[in-house]
Amino acid sequence: MSQKTRKATFNLHTEVLAALNNAVADGAAPSKNALVERALIKELKEVQKRSRLARWQEGARDPALLKDISDVETAFNKADAETPGRLD
Repeated sequence: MSQKTRKATFNLHTEVLAALNNAVADGAAPSKNALVERALIKELKEVQKRSRLARWQEGARDPALLKDISDVETAFNKADAETPGRLD
C-alpha cells in the first residue's frame, strides 16, 4: 500500500539545488523528491532525538521525578535481589 503524497514548494539556495541534482544524477536516490524526503526524515528524527534529550535533562533536575525513581528502585530492591537465585 503506497502512502499519499502532497505537493510542497520550497525555495532552496542555488548551490543546494545544484548539489541535489548532482546527487540524483550520481544515483544517490531515484529522484529529487526521494532524496529530499529521505533527508527530511533523517533531520526530523534528529530534532525528535534532541527534544527527548532536553526532556530527559529537564527531568534529571526535577526533584519529584527523582524521588519517584528512587521510590520505585527501593520498592524493587528485594525482588531484584531474589531474582538471580531463581534463574539457576
